[in-house]
Formats: sequence, structure tokens, C-alpha cells
Amino acid sequence: MKKKILSALMTAVMIITSGCSASGTADSGVITATEMAEKMGTGLNLGNTMEAYNSGGCETIDYNWIPVCGSNTPSDYERQWGAVITTQEIIDGIKAAGFDTVRIPVFWGNMMENDGTYTINPEYMARVREIVDYAQNAELYTVINIHHFDEFIIRRNSLEDCQKIFTNLWTQIAEEFKEYPYSLVFEGYNEYLGGGQFDENGQLVEPEREDGFKMANTLNQTFVDAVRATGGNNAERVLIVSGYWTNIDLTTSAEFIVPTDTVSDRLMVSVHYVDNAVYWSNKVGGQDWLDYIDSQCELLKKAFTDKGIPVFLGETTSIYPASNFAPDAIHTDSTECLGIVLNKLNEYGFVPVLWDTSNNFYSRTICQIKRESDKALIASLSEK
Repeated sequence: MKKKILSALMTAVMIITSGCSASGTADSGVITATEMAEKMGTGLNLGNTMEAYNSGGCETIDYNWIPVCGSNTPSDYERQWGAVITTQEIIDGIKAAGFDTVRIPVFWGNMMENDGTYTINPEYMARVREIVDYAQNAELYTVINIHHFDEFIIRRNSLEDCQKIFTNLWTQIAEEFKEYPYSLVFEGYNEYLGGGQFDENGQLVEPEREDGFKMANTLNQTFVDAVRATGGNNAERVLIVSGYWTNIDLTTSAEFIVPTDTVSDRLMVSVHYVDNAVYWSNKVGGQDWLDYIDSQCELLKKAFTDKGIPVFLGETTSIYPASNFAPDAIHTDSTECLGIVLNKLNEYGFVPVLWDTSNNFYSRTICQIKRESDKALIASLSEK
């Protein structure tokens, strides 16, 4: 009888502990990319926060390392672009508003020594982990990436050296979070795959199309291989590979190759702004805008969704200023347009994540969506 009781107790302990990460968040077990895309709902970016850095002059070759900001502490960089310090209350408010996912862009080069090792500063890593814990505590699907630092590295290094550097960086990140639950997702890069590199004269030169695709395909494979090699939950964690410039037309080209993986159905593809071109040509709300969104969604469906690869819209327009509407717009309200886009993306099974900064769509001081109409829209989507 004692042996049976002891065995039962041990089994109970194993069930309890296997369902928790280092942050205490419930672990729902292994999940495929297809299943996760159905659960991630609508997301919000914690923009201009952990990806902020001292960026003056970064587009010149003379900018050879990241300048120190303030007293060189995590909070100095977190506030560099006007954000408030992230708290559990802020993240809880994102969940309460109806979002199911938070994307945390990260510039890992802050506080890093310029010694060629690309060792992530422990204090900076700890702060990122603390924010990830906030999101996991709030039961939000959580996405972290390399944001802007990928741009810094790619501009100054050969493709071969980029592979070594990003393997190093993703190995460090993946090791830090390897036992976190599957609700934590890694996104390889931001928007710079296929971007320009400095030549011997210090001029930023855009690559030929073939070379740009080679860069995107190679570095995405580098990311996947580096994460999988760390084992633990990373062996089966859902990963998001970044598109060529995260541009839909380029990424849906046959020249873009989704990486090979050691497990099936664990990869998503990230692109940005399904209405980007029409937004910047001030045609929002008109028939051209509606037709363009449809055509971009169809491209993504044929290239990825129809092949079982979920699409992650890592940055989606959140607010439509009056200046960007077409003179003959059919739809003239920002919330109305946002609803059209989000409902369309949901119909296609994509995962939309709104781009947002500290006090834009969602206020991080009152921890609520600012406009009542936007608040009602997000709440209604979360109920579907």
C-alpha cells in the first residue's frame, strides 16, 4: 500500500511540474504551427521598447558599434524611444483588452561588449526574460525576435560571417528559454533579410535579387538549425521565419525557400502590412485598397497556407490617419478599416499582430485601448 501511495504521489508531482515553465506558466504540451495559428488570435506589438537603441547615424559605415545610452542599464534602452517601463499590469491589460498574442521585438546588441564575441549582456537578457514572464503569466502567446540588430549585423558582415554571428546569438537566446512552454515562439529576424550591405567604400549597396534571396534563405535556415540544436522544448518549438524584406510580393516568390526542419508543421512565415503599398499611396478606404488586400491575401494563401504553412502578419496597421484615406474612400473611419483588415486576415487563417508603440493604439499608462470603438472591435474579435 505504501508503495502504491508513493507511486501515486510521484506521478502527481510529475504531472504538476511537467506542466510548468521556469516562469510558472501552464504548458499545454507540444503544439503544431497549424494549431498555434488557430489559437494566437489577434496580437499586439510591444513596439519601440526592447528593440530601441541609440540609433543616430546607424546607416553609415562610421557607426561601427552601438553607442551607450544613459547609464548603460536595460531601462535606459527600454525608454530610449519614449516607451514607459514595461510592467505586469501593462501586459495584463493587453490580455484583458482581448489580445491573445504579444510580440516583443528585441535589439540584443544593447549593453554588449564590442569584443567580437557577440555575448548578450546578462542583465539585458534577464530583463527580456522578465518581460517574457509577464506575458506568460498573462497566458499570452509570446513572440521574441532579433529586431534591428539583424540590420546592424547584415550591413557590416559577409553572408558567411552573418551565419556564424546569428548562430551564436540564437544559440544564446534559445538556451536561455529552452525549457519555456511552447506558448513562447521565436521569430528569426525582423525586416532586413535581403537588405543592403556596405561595400569597401562604405556605401550601402542593395544586393542583386538572386543574392538577396540567397541571404534570406540561408539565414532562415541558420536560425532554425541553431534553435533546434539546443534541444529541450526548442526541439519542437514553433518558429517563425522571416520573409524577404517581409514583403508579400517578394516572399511569395518561388525563389523564397522555407527552411528544412527536423520536425513537421513547426514553422510559420512572417510578412508585414497586407495593405502597405496602398497605405503609403494614400488610398486607404477605397476600392483599390480593398482589391489590394484581397490580392495580397491570395498570394499568401497560394504560397503558404495551401501548403500547410501558417502566415504570421508580425506587423499589421493599427491606426489609419485621415491623411492616408483616398479622396473617394468608401470606408472613412480608422476602426472600420481596421475591422475590415482583421476580419479578412482571420478569414484566411493568418495571425495578425498590430504594430503599436507606447501611447498609440494601446495606452501603457492607463493599460487600455485608447479609442472606445477600437476597444469594442478587439473585444468582439476575441469572442469569435
